[in-house]
Amino acid sequence: MIKRCAFTGHRDLGGKFDYNLLDRVILNLVKSGVTEFYCGMAVGFDMAAAECVLACKNEYGVKLCACIPCPEQIKNYGSADKLRYERILKRCDEIIVLSENYYKGCMLARDRFMVDNCDVLLSYLRKDSGGTFYTVKYAERKNIKIISI
Repeated sequence: MIKRCAFTGHRDLGGKFDYNLLDRVILNLVKSGVTEFYCGMAVGFDMAAAECVLACKNEYGVKLCACIPCPEQIKNYGSADKLRYERILKRCDEIIVLSENYYKGCMLARDRFMVDNCDVLLSYLRKDSGGTFYTVKYAERKNIKIISI
């Protein structure tokens, strides 16, 4: 039975991104037995998915875990995204910081950690390069169920 879901998706969602579809997919995951969600806390898809989980939290008792690659993750975020990040972080049930310092590859290490600890990966993949592409391919090699939106 699926109990843990991780998110991966692009930072730039574009104007055609369907937030209602994301809400419906996450609610369906919750109703199918997912109890924990792992979020990498990146701008874009990660934070949108986290907010959907938080909307379900009180009614369904699901948990949100922030998987932070390093404390410097938000260094280059804009002010609105920093506020959004902090609001989400305050409502997380668990915060895992994977490295005390930034290093080349720490974002990918975070992505591998999430895949290694999930039963299903919810992805928003639109290009054949970058971190989301890497994470989806890693999940495929690990035989993790992938739901693409």
